[in-house]
Amino acid sequence: MRRLKPVSTPLLLGFDFTEALAAQLARANDGYPPYNIELLREAGVHRLRITLAVAGFSEHELDVTVEGRQLIISGAQAERADADYLFRGIAARQFQRVFVMAEGMDVAGAQLRNGLLAIELERPEPQDVVRKINISASK
Repeated sequence: MRRLKPVSTPLLLGFDFTEALAAQLARANDGYPPYNIELLREAGVHRLRITLAVAGFSEHELDVTVEGRQLIISGAQAERADADYLFRGIAARQFQRVFVMAEGMDVAGAQLRNGLLAIELERPEPQDVVRKINISASK
């Protein structure tokens, strides 16, 4: 029996990457660190703020990158070799969070304050553009 892909209609052109992207996102996001996504209302600009709880991480232990349309946020804490723990309840844990940004979204900036990493995204209102496509006659 042949398995149908979720995006198998001929009316959606260029969406064949969606299934692989969804599988990659499912592997990358395990629930840590927790995050919020806020809609910021401003005239003429669509803005979002993603806030991640990254207590214990410094700014040089965090990395925010954009790869294609993916926003990748990762963190890695270095092990302290000089520490002699009697009890260790706080793990030096690595993480990676991946968000897929819509076409036209851009990262406006990132800020780390009080253990919260805030990343602001913006997308200016799209201009409706109508383009006439010329048809050439074959000879």
